[in-house]
Amino acid sequence: MADLYLKALESERKALWATSRLKGLAKDTPERQRIAAIDVLLHEHKNKART
Repeated sequence: MADLYLKALESERKALWATSRLKGLAKDTPERQRIAAIDVLLHEHKNKART
Protein backbone atom coordinates (compact mmCIF):
# COMPACT_ATOMS: atom_id res chain seq x y z
CA MET A 1 0.00 0.00 0.00
CA ALA A 2 1.24 3.46 -0.87
CA ASP A 3 2.31 5.77 1.92
CA LEU A 4 0.38 8.91 1.03
CA TYR A 5 1.98 11.02 3.77
CA LEU A 6 5.44 10.20 2.46
CA LYS A 7 4.42 10.92 -1.13
CA ALA A 8 2.88 14.26 -0.14
CA LEU A 9 6.01 15.34 1.72
CA GLU A 10 8.28 14.32 -1.14
CA SER A 11 6.06 16.10 -3.66
CA GLU A 12 6.00 19.31 -1.62
CA ARG A 13 9.77 19.17 -1.15
CA LYS A 14 10.36 18.62 -4.86
CA ALA A 15 8.13 21.57 -5.81
CA LEU A 16 9.76 23.87 -3.26
CA TRP A 17 13.24 22.83 -4.34
CA ALA A 18 12.44 23.49 -8.01
CA THR A 19 11.06 26.93 -7.14
CA SER A 20 14.07 27.74 -4.98
CA ARG A 21 16.51 26.72 -7.69
CA LEU A 22 14.62 28.60 -10.38
CA LYS A 23 14.48 31.81 -8.35
CA GLY A 24 17.96 31.37 -6.83
CA LEU A 25 16.65 31.75 -3.29
CA ALA A 26 19.06 32.07 -0.37
CA LYS A 27 19.17 29.55 2.48
CA ASP A 28 17.35 31.80 4.95
CA THR A 29 14.14 32.19 2.92
CA PRO A 30 10.87 30.61 4.14
CA GLU A 31 10.86 28.17 1.21
CA ARG A 32 14.33 26.86 2.00
CA GLN A 33 13.47 26.66 5.71
CA ARG A 34 10.39 24.59 4.84
CA ILE A 35 12.58 22.26 2.76
CA ALA A 36 14.80 21.72 5.80
CA ALA A 37 11.73 21.05 7.95
CA ILE A 38 10.40 18.56 5.40
CA ASP A 39 13.79 16.79 5.39
CA VAL A 40 13.48 16.30 9.15
CA LEU A 41 9.91 15.03 8.82
CA LEU A 42 10.92 12.61 6.05
CA HIS A 43 13.79 11.27 8.12
CA GLU A 44 11.58 10.77 11.18
CA HIS A 45 8.81 9.13 9.16
CA LYS A 46 11.18 6.72 7.41
CA ASN A 47 12.79 5.74 10.72
CA LYS A 48 9.37 5.19 12.29
CA ALA A 49 8.30 3.03 9.36
CA ARG A 50 11.38 0.80 9.77
CA THR A 51 10.54 -0.08 13.36
